[in-house]
Amino acid sequence: MTSRNIILSILILFSSSTAFGQDSLLYKFLKRVEDNSLKYPKEKIHLHLDKPYYAVGDDIWFKVYTADPNTKQLSALSGVIYVELINDNNKLLKQLRLPLRSGISWGDFKLADSLTEGNYRIRAYTQWMRNFGNHLYYDKVIKIGNLWSNKVLVSIDTKPQLNNPEKVSVKLTFTNKQNLPYDSSNINYEIISEGKVIEKGKGTTNNKGEVFIATTADPNVDKEKTLITEIILPSKELVRKEIPLRTVVFDIDIQMLPEGGKLVEGLLNKIGVKTINQNGLGESLKGKIIDQDGNELVDLETNKLGMGSFFITPLPNRSYKAKLSLGNGKEKTIDLPQIYKSGTILSVRNTDTANIFVRVYFSSDLLNKEHYNFIAQSNGNIYYSSTLTPTTQILSFSIPKANLPSGILQFSLLSNNFIPLNERIIFINHHRDKIETTVENMAKTYKKRELTELSLHSTVNQKSVQGSFSIAVTNSSIINPDIENESNILSRMLLTSALKGYIENPNYYFLGNETSRLEELDNLLLTQGWSQIDWTLPTPTIIYPLEKKIQISGIATIGEKPIVKGKITLTSFQPEFIILDTLTDANGRFNFNKIEFTDSTKFVLQARTEKGNKNVDLKLDHIPSENITKNPKNGDAELNVNTTIMEYLKHSEQYFDQQIKKGVLSKTISLDEVKIIKSNTPPPSSSSLSWSKRADDVFTQADLKKARSLKDFLNGGLSGVKITDGQAFAFQKAATGGRVINSMEMKPMAVIVNGVDFGIQGFNLENVTVSDIQSVEIFREIPDMAAHRIKEGAGVINLTLKHDANIKSPGIISFEPKGFAVTRTFYSPKYNVKPDENQDLRTTVFWEPNLITDKEGKGKISYFNNDVPGIYRVVIEGMDVDGNLARKVINYEVK
Repeated sequence: MTSRNIILSILILFSSSTAFGQDSLLYKFLKRVEDNSLKYPKEKIHLHLDKPYYAVGDDIWFKVYTADPNTKQLSALSGVIYVELINDNNKLLKQLRLPLRSGISWGDFKLADSLTEGNYRIRAYTQWMRNFGNHLYYDKVIKIGNLWSNKVLVSIDTKPQLNNPEKVSVKLTFTNKQNLPYDSSNINYEIISEGKVIEKGKGTTNNKGEVFIATTADPNVDKEKTLITEIILPSKELVRKEIPLRTVVFDIDIQMLPEGGKLVEGLLNKIGVKTINQNGLGESLKGKIIDQDGNELVDLETNKLGMGSFFITPLPNRSYKAKLSLGNGKEKTIDLPQIYKSGTILSVRNTDTANIFVRVYFSSDLLNKEHYNFIAQSNGNIYYSSTLTPTTQILSFSIPKANLPSGILQFSLLSNNFIPLNERIIFINHHRDKIETTVENMAKTYKKRELTELSLHSTVNQKSVQGSFSIAVTNSSIINPDIENESNILSRMLLTSALKGYIENPNYYFLGNETSRLEELDNLLLTQGWSQIDWTLPTPTIIYPLEKKIQISGIATIGEKPIVKGKITLTSFQPEFIILDTLTDANGRFNFNKIEFTDSTKFVLQARTEKGNKNVDLKLDHIPSENITKNPKNGDAELNVNTTIMEYLKHSEQYFDQQIKKGVLSKTISLDEVKIIKSNTPPPSSSSLSWSKRADDVFTQADLKKARSLKDFLNGGLSGVKITDGQAFAFQKAATGGRVINSMEMKPMAVIVNGVDFGIQGFNLENVTVSDIQSVEIFREIPDMAAHRIKEGAGVINLTLKHDANIKSPGIISFEPKGFAVTRTFYSPKYNVKPDENQDLRTTVFWEPNLITDKEGKGKISYFNNDVPGIYRVVIEGMDVDGNLARKVINYEVK
């Protein structure tokens, strides 16, 4: 049975004369739900990262997996994905546009040493996903430290002032890379909030490098603050640091959430408890439920992630409170949620391996009246449904897990006319739909620089499967794994991609004893898992098109009238030769959608009417960039990044210094302004055309500096060349009676701009802004014009415009669209081919983004260990064509 099948074996628990009519309505409703899901499919994304944290100078290597939530398979929907690196000031540093082939892709970010330490984000999405909200995006916080190019390390500690609750004490500690304090150093600071300076001051560090700041406590936890410090070093150098300043409040947010959404008197209710601090992290606490007379009824306790639950049956005309002991020694008392006299409760138990047990509670006034609809669905796929007619206050039934998918499943109780009354989500994690990845012939220990060969065998239910896998190998003695929060394909694809909001340490629910973790996971879903579908099934507003390939599209008009069957030519010569033609349709639209090109490709788009008229207005389609929101996972942010990953930073610094000595890496150097007074080196000739003939005249930016226009410059100072009405003319040598003479008649010249030949009439030179010109080359004779793609003309004017300049001429647009990022290959040394005496200190020992197993499920990788002994950690993730997931972690020792 596939996930698209509707399970409409209606479970009629209690018969009714209108049951058959109700069943028909239910069938139509469920069919509409699934049709809506098919019409507006979704996508979910996971990135396998090679490491949990990084240092400036590192590469972030990643593999992209994109799945269809409906089918669970690798997605064939989008063909392009965007992966972004964002700093902790919510500024986009780099965006990669990558091709998605059968739902997968891979790439990397090179981290420049000019970056500062901080909490960065990797965000990934498709254009199609933008139509459904950014909560669907992959958005991961990663720590990036900086020891290599850092002179000042700062750690921060914030505490409330006990004697003044309106003030917060901030301790800053300034040290050098050797952990020696900068003592007796002058400090200036400012606190910025919403772009305004709200506090500022100065101080001097003590003998421990410490300085203390008292700032105002702000109960607004959503308000972001930045502490900017300037320290004057003994060398008189001023170093500036920006530090996120978290709000410190004295309260903990406590939520009481009834199972199914409603607390009803006289019925057994389960209530979830969620406690979080000002940083969005869970807080453990203990407490008791008391009634209005102070009687203690139930104990409650939350775990380290701030979640727990308890049962209570509220009685009529009674009120209840929770009396809680907070972690700071204080106590807090809060009211339980509103208690209703009438209503329904949906209670689900998911501790059995074979079945899910469901109980629906009804208040007595609801018995023997209308029908209710019970539905179990995931991503719009209906897996179970029933019509309920209550004759008693408790209806119990079980649902077999065998035909249910792994992941989030939502149960909903709807009224007779399909209004949602109660909702509850659960998690199912079958072993049968996981890929078992066995590594064969692997030793427990290896030597330094020894060849390590891993033979993989991938199976599902003991049957070999083909799949795409990514493998990362690191030394856990250097890189301490962040087991509960590292990028994990299981927790991402099955859990967090289906939940809104921040999930703290999502991998925690996949570790340790399965029974206890299942109970804690159920508390997570009880408190944070709410409605995933709007049963009114509104039509989403589709703004962003489904992007299968890169496309360049737009409209061609004369005035406001679209041009029909106009010829549109798309040309590029650098870095690769591209020339394509198409015709506009009845609406004047054109679309080049079968091209692939890399970043830094500059195009020229030319338009002509069917009759050759070039006075055409061209307008390209433009998709606006995605906004950068505040960090949705601020709880993962670490204030003292350098301190937290210091051991890794020390090792990476040794590695980078070694790479500099080998000449394969260099530090960024900030140079003072350099003014070149004079250069005796002649300007390059024909660099953009690669002709053997030198230009007759070459003019650079310096020559054109004082010119008002290109026309004035050439007409005033160049013999034999004139510009009239935007067109260039030159004297042409002609043969007469066997003799070559100078004709007094001027002939039109061809114009080439950035390698694109516009012929003798295709470009208006008066539309060029002088400041956009990098160089002008004049060729009065072209011996072999055809060999150089020159169609006509009495010589050539070759213009090279600056990189960011645009060509402006009727019917012509120059532009540089974002192309696909160039995919680099991870470097892995071959010590059996080329021995190297230098010490090998690689922090990522090996990275393979796309190992494809064959039909027998077999695949093989090999690499050499480095020179650092320790416990090496191999993380394997992957998916097969049916959407089954793989994650395997293997350890071996290198001595």
